[in-house]
Amino acid sequence: MLAGLTTFLAMAYILAVNPNILGATGMPQGGVFIATALASFVGTCFMAFFSNYPFALAPGMGLNAYFAYTVVLGMGYSYQIALLAVFVEGLIFLLLSLTKVRESIFNCIPLSLKSAISVGIGLFIAFIALQSAKIIVDNPATLLSLQHFSSDNMNNHGISAVLAIVGTIITAWMLHKNLRGAILLGILVTWILGILAQLTGLYQINPELGCYSLIPKLTFGTFTQSFKEFVGLFGSCFDASQWTLRQGDAVTTGKGLLLSLNFVVVVFAFMFVDIFDTMGTLIGVSNKAGMLDKEGKLPRIKGALLSDSLATSLGAILGTSTVTTYVESAAGVSAGGRTGTTALTTAFLFLISILFAPIFLAIPGFATAPALIIVGFYMFSGVTQIEFNDYLNSIPCYLTILVMPLAYSISEGICAGVISWTVLNFFSPRRKEISPLMYVLTILFLAKYVVL
Repeated sequence: MLAGLTTFLAMAYILAVNPNILGATGMPQGGVFIATALASFVGTCFMAFFSNYPFALAPGMGLNAYFAYTVVLGMGYSYQIALLAVFVEGLIFLLLSLTKVRESIFNCIPLSLKSAISVGIGLFIAFIALQSAKIIVDNPATLLSLQHFSSDNMNNHGISAVLAIVGTIITAWMLHKNLRGAILLGILVTWILGILAQLTGLYQINPELGCYSLIPKLTFGTFTQSFKEFVGLFGSCFDASQWTLRQGDAVTTGKGLLLSLNFVVVVFAFMFVDIFDTMGTLIGVSNKAGMLDKEGKLPRIKGALLSDSLATSLGAILGTSTVTTYVESAAGVSAGGRTGTTALTTAFLFLISILFAPIFLAIPGFATAPALIIVGFYMFSGVTQIEFNDYLNSIPCYLTILVMPLAYSISEGICAGVISWTVLNFFSPRRKEISPLMYVLTILFLAKYVVL
C-alpha cells in the first residue's frame, strides 16, 4: 500500500497536465479531469485483477499531445472523432494482444528506432511545455525565439516564463534529492509561487492574454460544473453529428470520414505508439523489479496487455486520450510493490482525487510545464541506446527525433524513421534482414503522402 501511494505521488501530475493539454482542443477541462481520474482508476484496477502486477495506468504523455496538437489542431479533426480513433485503436490493440500479431509488429521494428521514437516524443513534449509556459514564443522573423523579458510583459507572460524556469530548477533539485512525488511537488510549488506573485501584484489577471486567476474557487458550483462537463463528454466519441474535419474554410461531416486513409493513419499512429510505449514500460519496470524469467520474458504479460487495451477503449468513452501503463510505476516497485495490491491502492487514490477537482483545475499551464520538461528528459535518456556509428540505423533515428518537434507531429516522425530506415537498408547488404512488415509499413506511409 505504501508502494501504491508512492506510485500515485509520482504520476498524479497527469491530473493537472492532461486537462491542460486536451483543453487546447476545446474539450471542457473539468470533464477531462474526471475522465482522466476515472480512466486511471479503472485501468489500474484491470491491471491488478488481470495480471496481479503493481503497474498503474493513466492517459499517456505524448499520446495526449499527439491527440491534441496533431490530430485535432493540426489535421483539423473534431475531438469527438479523435476519441473514436482512440476507441478503435484500443479494440485493435485488444485483438492483437490475444494473438501473436502484436509480437510480430513489435519485433519487426529495430530496437534503435524504438528508442528514437521515445526520444522524439520526449523532445516534442518538452517543446510544448516551453511554448505553454511562454518561454519560447512566436517570432515573425525567425518563427520562434526566446521570451523577451521587458516591462511590458513582466506582469503576464514574462512572470509566467520566469516561474516555469524556477519550477523546473526546483523540480530537478528535488529529483536529485530523491524526494517522493518530486514532479507533483514541483507543480504545486510553482503554482504556489504563482499565487504569491498574484497576491503581490507581480502577476496580473488579463483574460485577453490568457492570464487567469491562480487562486482556486473552492465552491460547490465549481465542483458540480466539472461533473456536468463530464456528462456531456461521456460517450461523445459515438456522436456522428460531431465527426468533422476542418481544412481551411471547408468542413466535412459524417460517417464518410471513417473510410478515409487519413483516419486509418491516425488510428495506426495511436496504436503504433501505444504498443511500443506499453511494451517498453512493462519490460523496463519488470526488469527493475526482477519479474522477467530466464528468457527475458514477462509472465502473465497477456493480462497486462489486455488491461492496457481495455482501458484505452474505455478511456475514450469516458472522454480522454489513450490510456497506457506508466513508467512511474517503477517508483512503487522501488518502494517494494510486487503485487496487484499496490496497483489497487494507486487506483483508489485516483478515484478519491475526483473530490479535489477544483484545486487541480486551477493549476495553470506554466506550473505544469516543469513536469512536462522533466518527463521529456526521462524519455530523451533513451538516446543512449542508439548506436551512432551505425549510419544505416542512426540516421533514420536522427530523422525521427528531428521531425517530431519540428513538424509538430509524432506520426510524421514515425513515418520519417520507418521510410528512411527501410530505404537505406534496402540498398545495403542488410536487405535480407528487413522484415516483410517493415515493407508493409513503409508502403502504407508512402501511400499516405501520395494520396493526401
